[in-house]
Amino acid sequence: MKLVVVGGGSTYTPELVDGFARLRDVLPVAELVLVDPAAERLEPVGGLARRILARQGHPGKVTWTADLDAAAEGADAVLLQLRVGGQAARQQDETWPLECGCVGQETTGAGGLAKALRTVPVVLDIAERVRRASPGAWIVDFTNPVGIVTRALLDEGHRAVGLCNVAIGFQRKFARLLGLPPEDLHLEHVGLNHLTWELGLRLGGPGGEDLLPKLLAGHGDAVAADLRLPRPLLDRLGAVPSYYLRYFYAHDEVVAELRTKPSRAAEVAAMERQLLEMYRDPALDEKPGLLAQRGGAFYSEAAVALAASLLGGRPAVQVVNVRNGGTLPFLPDDAVVEVQAAVDADGARPLPVREVDPLYAGLITHVAAYERLALDAALRGGRERVFRALLAHPLIGQYGYADTLTDTLIAHNREHLAWA
Repeated sequence: MKLVVVGGGSTYTPELVDGFARLRDVLPVAELVLVDPAAERLEPVGGLARRILARQGHPGKVTWTADLDAAAEGADAVLLQLRVGGQAARQQDETWPLECGCVGQETTGAGGLAKALRTVPVVLDIAERVRRASPGAWIVDFTNPVGIVTRALLDEGHRAVGLCNVAIGFQRKFARLLGLPPEDLHLEHVGLNHLTWELGLRLGGPGGEDLLPKLLAGHGDAVAADLRLPRPLLDRLGAVPSYYLRYFYAHDEVVAELRTKPSRAAEVAAMERQLLEMYRDPALDEKPGLLAQRGGAFYSEAAVALAASLLGGRPAVQVVNVRNGGTLPFLPDDAVVEVQAAVDADGARPLPVREVDPLYAGLITHVAAYERLALDAALRGGRERVFRALLAHPLIGQYGYADTLTDTLIAHNREHLAWA
C-alpha cells in the first residue's frame, strides 16, 4: 500500500508516522512518500520518519520529494496537511482582524476566510494532479478550513473525505474521565468543522446508554476548564461544545485576551524551530514529547482508522466531514457536515442524528451560509465576494467591519490571490 503525505515537511508528520508504525496491522503501509517544496523541512522530517519506522521494526519504505506528480503515481491514498503561506500567513490571520475588534484565528472569522482563499485553489490543483497520476486514490483532507476545503474537493468530483481531530480528542478525554476504553464511547457529534457539539455520549454504540449526563454531573468542572467556558453554561446546554465555540460564546472576552498576549502562530513558529532542530539529531528515533504541545493530538489514530476503512480494511464508524445528504434537514444536501459516518471502501455515509435544537441549528445554518460564500470567493475571487462572505459571518456581520476587513485581508494576502 502506498500513501502520500502532501505537506510532508510539517512538524506534525512524525505523529502520523508513529501511528503508521504502531498500527501496522490496521494499515499495512509499504511505501510512504512525503511531498513538500520546503527541502529545509522535508529532509529532517523524512529522516526522523525513517528512524521511527526502523525503531519499531516496520518494513515500510520512506522517501521524500518536491515532485508531487511523481510521488502520486500509483498512490492508494493522499493525505493533505499543507499550510499555504506557512506560519507567517497564520501570524497575519491571527492579528489584523483584532484591529476591528474581531477574533483573530486561523480557521474562524476573517482569518479563517483568508486561509480558505489561499488554500482552496492550491488544494484543487493538487487534487487534479493526483487524479491524473492515480485516478482511484482517496484524498484525506486534514488541511484547514476542513469543511470548506472538503466541499471544494467534492464539488470537483474527487474521492475525498475531510478529517479533524476534535472528535477523537473528546472521545479520548471522556473515556479517561469515565474510566472506559475509548472504543466503547460513541459520540453524538453534530455540526460543521470547528462548529460542533457533543449532544450525547453513547455506551457501546448509537443505541446505548447516554453517559453525557453522568459525565457532566461528575466531571463537568474538568470539561468546562478544558474548554475555558463556565461550568453553568455546559449544564444549561446539556451538551459539550467544541472549544472553537468559545469564539462565539465568549467573543469579546477572547478578543480582549488575544490583544494582550503573543499569538498562537508566534508560539507555534518558535516550537517548530525547536522541533526541526530536534528532528535533525540522527540519534532521535521517536516522536519527541514537545510534539504534543504542537497540537493535532490523536491525529495519527484518526488518520490510520479512516485510511484503513477507505482502502478496504474493516468498515468502521468515524467522525468525518462528508456531504450532508439530508442528515441535518435544515441544511442543503450538498453542504459538508461533520458527523458520525459509516466508512468503507465505497466512502463515508453519514449516520442519522437526533433532532438538533434550534439553539445549535441556527448557528450551524448561519455559518454554513458563510462557508458557501467563502468557497465562492475562493473559487472566483473578487473584492465583492470577499465582502459578502465577511458580512455573512456571524462573528463580523457589520458592513463597516466587513468593508475594512475586506481591504485588509486582500492587502495581507495579495501574493497568494491570483485575482488581486
